[in-house]
Amino acid sequence: MHLARALIALSVLFLPAQAVHAQAYPVKPVRLISPFPPGGGTDAVARVIATALAEQLGQQVIVDSRGGASGSIGVDLAAKSAPDGYTIVMGNVIPLAMLPSATNVPYVALRDFNPISLTALTDYTLTVHPSLPVRNVKELIALARKRPSELTYASSGNFSGPHLSGELLNLLANVKLLHIPYKGTGPAALAVMSGETTMMFGTGPSVVPHIKTGKLIGLASTGTKRSSPDLPTFGEFLPGYEVTQWYGLLVPTGTPREIIDRLHKETVRAIANPKVAQVLTNLGTQPTTNTPDEFRAFIKSEGEKWGKVIKAAKITAG
Repeated sequence: MHLARALIALSVLFLPAQAVHAQAYPVKPVRLISPFPPGGGTDAVARVIATALAEQLGQQVIVDSRGGASGSIGVDLAAKSAPDGYTIVMGNVIPLAMLPSATNVPYVALRDFNPISLTALTDYTLTVHPSLPVRNVKELIALARKRPSELTYASSGNFSGPHLSGELLNLLANVKLLHIPYKGTGPAALAVMSGETTMMFGTGPSVVPHIKTGKLIGLASTGTKRSSPDLPTFGEFLPGYEVTQWYGLLVPTGTPREIIDRLHKETVRAIANPKVAQVLTNLGTQPTTNTPDEFRAFIKSEGEKWGKVIKAAKITAG
């Protein structure tokens, strides 16, 4: 389902609201900052969650899109907001776990935020041009070791998830694939299909249709579970390899614990709603929740992992 259709579907997610008991929180609209522009994955997930939370909380939850600087502008705005529960941010892996290792940002994720919960996950699929004589990750690694710095991979841009997916492969498999950035996923896919580049990491909607037509060959998904029975995960060939684009809610440090607990409870309730889960699934994500402590540990581990990759590859966000 296209993003526009998914967002239109939000208007019919819920039955008319039932009477809501008076609550100490919230007593006014809540702002949910999306630190990426409208139309992208972060903003789409934010709007799904905002609609569900508004229904459950009995107050408006307004999505405030503040894109720019790989998400750091919106995240910094949230970090500097009053810790009263009326500002939430939809964070993801780039500004919270990747960017701090590549450049100076004006916030520290686990110092300036209290995590609430993950909301959704998605992974990438590695595809290659049909002429490349490999049909699985093991064969690709063997070929890359025979031909160092000859195989290229396209991405949607420098410092994107697909870019760092390739750098993680270089690091863990001890190979040297050359990164070729393009201005978006579409141009990157066209580059692989034309043979201009060898391979790419892409989200399902950007590569699966081309796999079905035979224009691209799917080798593996970057997640921990198979996205389809016929597509293995990287971990089946290369232990320790896993790349997940994730989305989760956080509030500024100092937000009262009872508000964090309420927001966590309502987030879990929203994701458990089959209608909400279906919209998230249609957007190409896997609905997911965890506890605030689990989310904190997850962000920490993601920061450590990507910090090693970024430093080893000498990547900067400039």
